[in-house]
Amino acid sequence: MIDAFFYGTLMHPKILQRVIGNDGSHLRICPAVLKDFTRHQIIGADYPAIVPYSLSRSLFDHDLDERKRSVRGSLISGLTDEDVRLLDVFEGDEYTREVVVAYPLGPLISLNNVPLVPTTVALQGLEPERSMKVQTYVWCKPISELRPDPWTFDDFVRQNAWKWVGVGSEGNADYVEVDRRRAMEGIIVRS
Repeated sequence: MIDAFFYGTLMHPKILQRVIGNDGSHLRICPAVLKDFTRHQIIGADYPAIVPYSLSRSLFDHDLDERKRSVRGSLISGLTDEDVRLLDVFEGDEYTREVVVAYPLGPLISLNNVPLVPTTVALQGLEPERSMKVQTYVWCKPISELRPDPWTFDDFVRQNAWKWVGVGSEGNADYVEVDRRRAMEGIIVRS
């Protein structure tokens, strides 16, 4: 089983369930934080990117404090190899899957018992002994494609989640591509 840190659209349980193609009943979730990374709006996209602060520092005209160079998200425990394969397809070539250290901010509970993961948990209690090595998707395209503006999950839920879940998600290009690749059993054909 694989543990991961999600910081964008995949923090929404229904989106995660849609991408992995099952109800996620085998998954456990809790709020978590990733230190020394920043989360950004991608120019022309609803979803975000994270990059190490050492790379994103050039986007800002001042040094960021610890809170602003920490990314809140969700820690997911129990992903299967097939879940990760489908997540890799969903994330595409804009990201690389990397091992990072995340800090859980609460107990792990069943994914099906959480409507949405809270994003306003305080950063206190980030003890090294509570850290976990997890996988996450880090932006690998040019930094120039990112805005210095932070991407927030709350704004996403308010302004764009309707495109990703429910009736508005029909025809979502990201889901269409996941379905196409899933139907080809992972064999990528470029047109």
